[in-house]
Amino acid sequence: MDLKGRNFLTLKDYSPEEITYLLDLAEKLKAKKKAGELHDYYRGKNIALIFEKTSTRTRCSFEVAAHDLGMGTTYLDPGGSQIGKKESIADTAKVLGRMYEGIEYRGFGQEIVEELAKYAGVPVWNGLTNEYHPTQMLADMLTIREHFGKLKGLKLVYMGDARYNMGNSLMVVCAKLGLDFVACTSKKYFPNEALVAQCQEYARASGASITLTEDAMAGTKDADVIYTDVWVSMGEPDYVWEERIRELTPYKVTRQIMENAGEKAIFLHCLPSFHDLHTKIGKEMGDRFGLKDMEVTDEVFLSEQSKVFDEAENRMHTIKAVIVATLGAPAQI
Repeated sequence: MDLKGRNFLTLKDYSPEEITYLLDLAEKLKAKKKAGELHDYYRGKNIALIFEKTSTRTRCSFEVAAHDLGMGTTYLDPGGSQIGKKESIADTAKVLGRMYEGIEYRGFGQEIVEELAKYAGVPVWNGLTNEYHPTQMLADMLTIREHFGKLKGLKLVYMGDARYNMGNSLMVVCAKLGLDFVACTSKKYFPNEALVAQCQEYARASGASITLTEDAMAGTKDADVIYTDVWVSMGEPDYVWEERIRELTPYKVTRQIMENAGEKAIFLHCLPSFHDLHTKIGKEMGDRFGLKDMEVTDEVFLSEQSKVFDEAENRMHTIKAVIVATLGAPAQI
């Protein structure tokens, strides 16, 4: 399958067959990495990493993936470029496109990464925007497939705030690949109606279903995958913590929720997670609200059912697959 020159902005742009190809490619590249087999196919090439929002997994995944592929990287932190400040997004894209073979963007509105892609002339990869997180989706699907041996027909339940990048992207990828998707949360936090309608079209083609429910026990019954994320995203004001804690605590992933899903169910989280008080923000919220955890209990996070660190590692392998596919996969893979 030829994806050379393609941007990777949202999985809405990719067919089920193309997404599956990326997962298969990631599996092959992961096997090479584990076997210690060199795969530095792109020696002499370079990519730019624009991070308007900082990250551990996304940055490390892109940098290690690029290094394994023989490439150089330039990391531009929130203060490291003039994008959108002294220089337009279009001009920035044109400049970087003359110097690099690919550009990653992690930041705010989807319109920013779309504009970069319009003017760059090289592949642009979405490392996270407010609306979509497609590289995370590939890691999630690879992790699920590694565990269950399949994707189609499984039931994935997302608990928490399903209005933004994680809820949106999980609904898209599940609908395309044939997984039954459930958003289990307060009605206030349901995904956008227009996107739900679009995903229902994908689901009709794949045989999947989309369910929005406020009933935590009904929603998680017999689930294969229970998924959650932090309740307050980067860049949101401090005052929303109290509101989210009050309204989303009924959708915390607890031992009871996992037992309701069943012994076969796995737990996923894109990380970082407030499952204990061993972080600055976690301690502050614990002191302020009398909590010892938030979106997931420590018991579940550290349980055998939790596959969050397999999932985190798979960010590197799947991002590597995206780079390889869009720059042109060598014949020897």
